[in-house]
Amino acid sequence: MHWSPDRAIFLDRDGVINRRLPGHVRSCADFDFLPGGLAALRRLHQRRERVVVVTNQSAVGRGLITREELDVIHERMCEDVRRGGGHIERVYVCPHAPSERCDCRKPRHGLLLQAARELHIDLADSIMVGDSVSDVLAAQAAGCQPILVDGPCATAGDGVLVVRDLCEAVSLLASRRLSSRGRC
Repeated sequence: MHWSPDRAIFLDRDGVINRRLPGHVRSCADFDFLPGGLAALRRLHQRRERVVVVTNQSAVGRGLITREELDVIHERMCEDVRRGGGHIERVYVCPHAPSERCDCRKPRHGLLLQAARELHIDLADSIMVGDSVSDVLAAQAAGCQPILVDGPCATAGDGVLVVRDLCEAVSLLASRRLSSRGRC
């Protein structure tokens, strides 16, 4: 079994793990795993991959939900993933509204840098799976290999792998079509 203690698989939340909602996920009742998502997370755990979620959640900064309500959603998500045989090491959140121009909101790479510092992650050996150009740009700025989930927001640039969903991204890892350095 392949395992690199310094590599992480970074995942965006909405559109990768769960369904993206136009009015934001505001409660556990709104949170709906995408088909195959739990199985993909289980496969990552079986491969002993480190999974870290990095997500923009402007619903907090816009006053639509509180940080405490968001934490409850993430606790439930992590518990459901654990019950499904997977593991999320940590969830990093940018709670700011886009107008706040913070360093942690993707496409900036502040969340990835924070995770790398706190969890001793080698960003050059890591992969970021997201469904928007902001995820790709954050990954590239941090030196990670981006993988783009082809959702409603997806448009790929040069050198960006495009997959149907998280299951296909995990299959690429499992088939070794991505090297240990995270490159094709």
